[in-house]
Amino acid sequence: MQLLNDDLLSKLRKQLVQEREDIEGLIRDADHYGLERSLRDETGELSPIDNHPGDLGTEMYERSKDISLLEQEKFHLSRVNAAISAIDNGTYGKCFTCGRPIPAERLEALPDTLYCIEHSPRQELTYNRPVEEQFLNPPFGRTSFDEQSSYNGFDGEDAWQIVEQWGNASSPAMSENRDAYDYEHIGIEANENDGYVESIESFLATDITGRHVSVIRNDKYIEYMENGEGDHALEAEETDRQ
Repeated sequence: MQLLNDDLLSKLRKQLVQEREDIEGLIRDADHYGLERSLRDETGELSPIDNHPGDLGTEMYERSKDISLLEQEKFHLSRVNAAISAIDNGTYGKCFTCGRPIPAERLEALPDTLYCIEHSPRQELTYNRPVEEQFLNPPFGRTSFDEQSSYNGFDGEDAWQIVEQWGNASSPAMSENRDAYDYEHIGIEANENDGYVESIESFLATDITGRHVSVIRNDKYIEYMENGEGDHALEAEETDRQ
């Protein structure tokens, strides 16, 4: 492991100072990524009322992107300043967590680091999620009661399924139903039995006495037979009874 000598330390400090000047110049020349100007100045309009919502949506997207870029540069600048301060006070090159020396190879590759690889905070995955996900996950948020075995009523998912029948922007390729082969089967639980529990209930019929049995040869019947759940020989018995 290469040692951190005075020449290398001086080289890294010059590199950090130059990096600080570059970041500060970028923020200054970019006018803080346009955040110094108001949205009205960006659009050139006194009022957004007569503008298409898509235009305002584009401006809002660009403004949020500028905020993210500015935050990233400021975070980078804070790391560079912290590294320069560490050099000046003699603590540079030692991990802030464990106190062990940081390899010179790592410092040359990442001069603004103050941690060894093992304790680098940027390798830790964050589990912070937007608060909106409390309502978006599970699907339909507070109105989906599929997980409640005691509830058999109409819920938010059922409401969406009805609305979804009128069409949406999805395609069979984007459907959660991986077996979708047309637009009639792309909806949520599109293959869910509607009005019956078992497939046989959708094609097997009888009169009130139970003596006259008939079979309706619909899609569920064909699927039932193809899966080997039925016996074609029983069709002859059905014909005899009729």
